[in-house]
Amino acid sequence: MKGNRSVIPFGPQHPVLPEPIHIDLVVEDEKVVDAIPSIGFVHRGLESLVTKKDFGEMVYVAERICGICSFGHGYGYVNAIEHLMSIEPTDRAKYIRTILFELSRMHSHILWLGLMADAFGFESLFMETWKYREKILDMLEAATGGRVIFSIIRIGGLRKDVPDDVLRGFLPELERVEEGIRACEKAFMSDPAVLSRLKGVGYISKEDAIRLGCEGPFLRGSGVAVDNRTRGYAAYNKVDYDIITSDDGDSYGRCYVRIQEIYQSADIIRQCIENIPGEGIYVPV
Repeated sequence: MKGNRSVIPFGPQHPVLPEPIHIDLVVEDEKVVDAIPSIGFVHRGLESLVTKKDFGEMVYVAERICGICSFGHGYGYVNAIEHLMSIEPTDRAKYIRTILFELSRMHSHILWLGLMADAFGFESLFMETWKYREKILDMLEAATGGRVIFSIIRIGGLRKDVPDDVLRGFLPELERVEEGIRACEKAFMSDPAVLSRLKGVGYISKEDAIRLGCEGPFLRGSGVAVDNRTRGYAAYNKVDYDIITSDDGDSYGRCYVRIQEIYQSADIIRQCIENIPGEGIYVPV
């Protein structure tokens, strides 16, 4: 027998929401049976702004779309312009871009893991996880001068080089990060209190993941082996890696994919540092 249903408006501003969003929660007694989102509370007019900015200046704006994946947004914009203008960056620029991209991926995944631990009340796991995020931010700062917004990418390559000794200094730091994440992995993957909050929660079937247009770990966590890096942009066609997937389809599966991709990113960075060409960071536009 169904209980009484009611609709509770949630957001757009609420202490537990990191960003503005409005959701209508359909509640049956005390159980949420449906959630209807209303997207569009944040609109900063970037599509209009790009028509008024010089194409080189817009790189700075694109990086500020998100403070977590700022390099990815900047690269996406730059990559599109380079294709339109038939510009081929130098090999060294491609390798450094790949290194920065993978450091950003590690930062994003570790941030996600820590926030998830915080969300289900495991504060010590949250703090332990983010301790290693700081090491990633330190490497990004050493390479670019920034910890959130980097302003190093430009159309045609990079605004400045990252010296080889700085890149080689990343190698021992990557080992420390991997060692620390392996310790955290034991909690995420086998602690009973954590498993009770991940196993079977937020299940997305393979078919639904494709139908709903899921991307990244949400898609691969449902067993779909799709990774945009296989398209070969930057230097991804010059490194070896496998697409990591999980057939679980739940929060546990997505957690597994992210942890394994942290190790994968570290390996890709090592390959890039080992094989990076010696000269050339940009092609004049």
